[in-house]
Amino acid sequence: MAAPSPGPREVLAPSPEAGCRAVTSSRRGLLWRLRDKQSRLGLFEISPGHELHGMTCMMQAGLWAATQVSMDHPPTGPPSQDDFSEVLTQVHEGFELGTLAGPAFAWLRRSLGLAEDDYQAALGPGGPYLQFLSTSKSKASFFLSHDQRFFLKTQGRREVQTLLAHLPRYVQHLQRHPHSLLARLLGVHSLRVDRGKKTYFIVMQSVFYPAGRISERYDIKGCEVSRWVDPAPEGSPIVLVLKDLNFQGKTIKLGPQRNWFLRQMELDTTFLRELNVLDYSLLMAFQCLHEDERGLGSSLIFRTARSVQGAQSPEESGVQNRRLLPDAPNALHILDGPEQRYFLGVVDLATVYGLRKRLEHLWKTLRYPGRTFSTVSPARYARRLCQWVEEHTE
Repeated sequence: MAAPSPGPREVLAPSPEAGCRAVTSSRRGLLWRLRDKQSRLGLFEISPGHELHGMTCMMQAGLWAATQVSMDHPPTGPPSQDDFSEVLTQVHEGFELGTLAGPAFAWLRRSLGLAEDDYQAALGPGGPYLQFLSTSKSKASFFLSHDQRFFLKTQGRREVQTLLAHLPRYVQHLQRHPHSLLARLLGVHSLRVDRGKKTYFIVMQSVFYPAGRISERYDIKGCEVSRWVDPAPEGSPIVLVLKDLNFQGKTIKLGPQRNWFLRQMELDTTFLRELNVLDYSLLMAFQCLHEDERGLGSSLIFRTARSVQGAQSPEESGVQNRRLLPDAPNALHILDGPEQRYFLGVVDLATVYGLRKRLEHLWKTLRYPGRTFSTVSPARYARRLCQWVEEHTE
């Protein structure tokens, strides 16, 4: 691979100022600002004065420079063992940004058809990151890029170590099943301010994109304990992600797409079970389809060509469980039913069933007798989530 040598490296980072001036100068029109404000309902700009503004500005400058490295040294083939272990530290004024397994993630982004300059522009200093109110019990911070295409989340060191240890098998799974519902992980980084403690964060494709017409959002684990969220008051601009108990009495109406969905959930949860992973979620959102969006439409040839791209034969396409992708952005996370568009993705892939989780399982068994909770063995977790999907789809 035509890339810098693997292992820990420390370099002086380039400045993103020239790049961000070009981005911001093209986005000052009144029409763009009005349309952008409408699409951001329920989200909050991390502007000057926000407690996280300084941190996100450093993340933006750091990610701009980190992406520039992969643009200057593009991958020429699948990642090697050294690519998965590379650590690059770029020194900025007042902080350092680390890029873990950078060449491997650059190859993964390219395999998804994601242009590096688009990725750099979305995550760099071209506009403020966005924040939303999370219903997660974790202490993580959550952000969206200003165009809402990419999701950023702070992670603990142990979770990052798990993600990186599983990364080669994760890449293999996506190669075997290109239409997998697993969240597309695009980067893992560390941020260190003034030689202090490192903060780790990940970048992934947002499952809920484009979000302009989404009406409901859910985080499903297939259990009941702590799986209720008080809905926002009617008319409130706050966007909440609801949970399992909020979904009672509702159905995912997929029509002919149901069999594909059930099979893909089985493939993805089997993979996570083999990694000894649990506590992941099925993210889901609804959007009503307009009349002209229903059915296959005139884009059938284009959709078919894109959906089988990379498959060597119809038999291989079947083994990979491919489907006819919609003619829409973020197609891998979109599944159209007869009347609704569903945004679907499996996220939070870094919790291993180790000693701590086994002890938590024993405690919850005593604390919640006869009730279902998230901390169970990976085999039971996978089986239960697939059962939930089967019972709530038609």
